[in-house]
Amino acid sequence: MTIEDLRSRGLIILECISGSRAYGLDTPSSDTDIKGVFLLPKEEYYGLNYTAQVNNESNDIMFYEFGRFMELLAVNNPNILELLNTPKEFIIFKHPFLSEINSELILSKKCGDTFGKFAYSQIKKAKGLKKKIVNPVAKERKSVLSFCFVNYEQGAIPLVKFLEIKGWKQECCGLVKVPHMGEVFGLYYSEIEGYKGIVKGAVSNEIRLSSVSKGSPQEALLYFNRNGYSSYCKEYREYWDWVGKRNESRYENTQSHGKRYDAKNMLHVFRLLEMAIEIGNEKQVNVKRPNREFLLDIKSGKFEYEDLVKLADEKRLEMETAFLDSSLPEMPDLKVINQLAFKVRNKLYSLKQ
Repeated sequence: MTIEDLRSRGLIILECISGSRAYGLDTPSSDTDIKGVFLLPKEEYYGLNYTAQVNNESNDIMFYEFGRFMELLAVNNPNILELLNTPKEFIIFKHPFLSEINSELILSKKCGDTFGKFAYSQIKKAKGLKKKIVNPVAKERKSVLSFCFVNYEQGAIPLVKFLEIKGWKQECCGLVKVPHMGEVFGLYYSEIEGYKGIVKGAVSNEIRLSSVSKGSPQEALLYFNRNGYSSYCKEYREYWDWVGKRNESRYENTQSHGKRYDAKNMLHVFRLLEMAIEIGNEKQVNVKRPNREFLLDIKSGKFEYEDLVKLADEKRLEMETAFLDSSLPEMPDLKVINQLAFKVRNKLYSLKQ
């Protein structure tokens, strides 16, 4: 099912402008994000073709099936609570029956957990980007040979350096496992014995063992840092996956402000924590933010990363206090939400008969 299907079949029951525009944080370069809710026809809902979510390739247009929408409300999901409380001026269409669903029936102290975790995941993302920017991974991939070391004189040197000193080729080396010594191997060399070499090829992920005749002289001990190689492969893959998928405009913004962290992630940290504080104190979800200037200052990189993390910790303590003192229920009332979901779906289906 596609978004075009939802529109052509008249299945959309809620459609809103979301993201920066709904938050009041849009700038001339901001995209327009759309979120909403659709109602599956009865035969698909009760049959085997249930569709929980429909979105476009870039995920800037996303619709949730009514059942999934209610399920996420029942766990106080921040994105879905924002959708439910979209300011009127950003609601494109809302079916009148949805007016029966309001935050008073759904909000609980669980919001402190869901909004808080979401906020701190944004800090992690911002920090992860900072690490990638500060420590880029070279495009040329290192081989297993770069993680091998041999004993030399009174210490150890990289295998590549050792082969250079000796004037040897890795293809003429033979390795034999040294018992009881983990990733340590006896290193042998001969251009006539037919050893298999240390690796099969430049893209090999493993070292090779050879058959070595008894009495052949062992030239050195070789240590393969297997854990180091595995960590490098993971880091290499994650870095270049990120390069391939990164939002270039956000990356260029990060580069331009020079602070080397994703400032947009940090903006959302404070937006989420402040919304959570308001929920605890006021029992309502305020999507449009009153402190646009401060949040856009964060986005533009006017603060140091460490200072923002410190301030976020202070906000977290404020949020915890707000929910500790709040009269909200500890958890959402699932029985009430379940009855509400049934009632609204039943009315919507009855209307279509």
